[in-house]
Amino acid sequence: MAAPTPTLSPQDPDPTKGPDGLGATESRLFALVGNPNSGKTTLFNALTGLRQKVGNYPGVTVERKEGICYSQHGHPMRIVDLPGSYSLSVRSPDEQIMRDVLLGRRQDVPPPDGVVCVIDASNLERNLYLATQVIEIGLPTILVLNMSDVAERRGIRVDVDKLSDRLGVPVIRCAAASGKGVTELKLAMSRADLKPSSYRLPMPELMQEAVKDIAPVLKRGARPHQGLARAEARLLLADIDHFDPSDAGPAATRIQLWVQRLDRELPGWRSERITQRYARIGDLMRETVHRFNPNRPSKTDMLDRVLLHPVAGILVLSVVLTVLFYSVFQLAVPFMDAIDGTVTAVGDWAASVMPAGPLRGLVVDGIIAGVGGVVIFLPQILLLFFFIALLESTGYMARAAFILDKLMNKVGLHGRSFIPLLSSYACAVPGIMATRTIESPKDRLVTILVAPFMTCSARLPVYLVLIAALFPEGAGTALQRALIMFGLYALGTVSALLFALIFKKFLLKGHTPSLVMELPSYKWPQWGQIAREMFDRAVIFLRRAGTVIFALSIVLWFGMNYPKTDYEAELPPNPTEEQVADANAHEAQLHLANSFAGRMGHALTPIFEPLGYDWKINIGIIASFAAREVFVSTMAIVYNVEDGGEDTDSLLDNLRSQTRADGSPVFTPLTCLSIMVFFVYALQCLSTVAVVKRETQSWKWAGFQVAYMFVVAWTGGFLVYQVGHLFGFQ
Repeated sequence: MAAPTPTLSPQDPDPTKGPDGLGATESRLFALVGNPNSGKTTLFNALTGLRQKVGNYPGVTVERKEGICYSQHGHPMRIVDLPGSYSLSVRSPDEQIMRDVLLGRRQDVPPPDGVVCVIDASNLERNLYLATQVIEIGLPTILVLNMSDVAERRGIRVDVDKLSDRLGVPVIRCAAASGKGVTELKLAMSRADLKPSSYRLPMPELMQEAVKDIAPVLKRGARPHQGLARAEARLLLADIDHFDPSDAGPAATRIQLWVQRLDRELPGWRSERITQRYARIGDLMRETVHRFNPNRPSKTDMLDRVLLHPVAGILVLSVVLTVLFYSVFQLAVPFMDAIDGTVTAVGDWAASVMPAGPLRGLVVDGIIAGVGGVVIFLPQILLLFFFIALLESTGYMARAAFILDKLMNKVGLHGRSFIPLLSSYACAVPGIMATRTIESPKDRLVTILVAPFMTCSARLPVYLVLIAALFPEGAGTALQRALIMFGLYALGTVSALLFALIFKKFLLKGHTPSLVMELPSYKWPQWGQIAREMFDRAVIFLRRAGTVIFALSIVLWFGMNYPKTDYEAELPPNPTEEQVADANAHEAQLHLANSFAGRMGHALTPIFEPLGYDWKINIGIIASFAAREVFVSTMAIVYNVEDGGEDTDSLLDNLRSQTRADGSPVFTPLTCLSIMVFFVYALQCLSTVAVVKRETQSWKWAGFQVAYMFVVAWTGGFLVYQVGHLFGFQ
């Protein structure tokens, strides 16, 4: 049936009520499926708003997103957002999860009561391949013709009534980004008369026999459903190239025997079914799609002539990245100053109201200095994520992947590695998890091994404070600082590609397949989705600051204050304020040097002194192996403790004022560059180590990654410092 724009008044009967008056939708579960870039996530957000829950499916690292939406009569309906896919064939854990949920094979997710299949109206032919497969499963299905406004602008008009009639399912015209059609979709989802379609791709008689024989013995999931068993049998037979016998349980042998018989008696039957499906889709397109101005180039085509040009495209990408980093520095300054002033004021207030003693030292010098030293960089991190989300939302990020694919192939990386590496700019953990879309185990492992080289957001506070320390106060333009930041990002990226080449040539040899990817059309930014992304990142960052950094700040403060020493500085009679301050600073420095943390820093001097680090920097280096940004909070605590906690100068002021025994500054340009290069390469993140172990199922590769990245980091820092000295730099 067609799906015209339905409306309900308060007097209308509730279509979700059965004849007995009981709510039929109160426990209804819908699976949301669709191709990548079809607008599925945008629709999920439009349906559920903030009523979402994000986690992982047990036993795998595939993200699980669920939400609640309400019908016009207030009935809650659960929605599970399944990973995007182009078909029901299984080539990755994401696709396995999607198929298992639809077929009721997951013990942790009940079989869905219905499916909402999102299709891109401007790319209808490709999207209908998955849509027809989903319809044939036998679950009640609703097709959402998303981005219909984009299709209209391209001269594409779809006859939804005829498409609905041919497929036997409701078809809702929608523009999820603007909210158009969402109300109509909720009404269709809540109807009690929603039922499966009878649409099926014809099967050869021998295949029908095979399905009839296999279906009854297939291992079932949460509840028996003979229709789903038949659909599963069809899919397993057709997808034998990626068949895992454990998926079929006791039916595995029977499936393999039937496939052998089908191959023997019907040569080419699988490719014939694919051809047949595309032929049916072609018929649907001719009957339901009308095109106006078919030869007129779209705005996307015109933009791509420039943005995908081998030379102009790279130049544009370089300009985009430079503007991005310049903006991160320039636009965040007033917000950072405000946070810095607030942290300083809170520290001064706490010092004034609390009595002198260990508790005041812990609160002021440990917690406020440690957490505040990291939180100050929140504006710059949010700006970075804003620009990344903006580029993704407009469709430009996929073009960047296309532009860089040729380079990635030269170093042996799979084209699909770009997305995991790009995700690692935010955090290596989701980046490494995203490698599950790479089919080749060797290509996947190579990507995992080099992903932490990408500059994650945890490195950003370290880079920002050290870049600022490179220049005297008031010196250095925002452009100079942005270029240094761009250089650090480029160094990490180039190093990832270089080590990928080394691993592919000597450690994990293998053929790298070509990249086949979809370039979405250009779109106006979805500001609501960008704001949601920034909010989520802010919550993650502040939660980390309020838990990991808070706890480590307390541990580090105790490590820097204990054991106590009996040393007291001698003062002359009637000392001046300057003499008292110098004596207190000298006393605090000796206490710090003899503390647990100080002893550890001194013990590591033979390792890190060739890199230009003193024992105080060593404390920060060791602490940062739990989480990179802890380096900043550690330095804040070190210098507050060393100053005796008598003032709350900013971390930057303290860094610039530090001197060695001979009076030379500690944080010279060479030392700052050496530290930053060390952070470019070192794997200083326990969460990353844990996820590498989980993804590779081996401590061997996790340990190898930590070891080789530390060696590279030490070597890089050493070369910067020592070679710089040879050329006369400080």
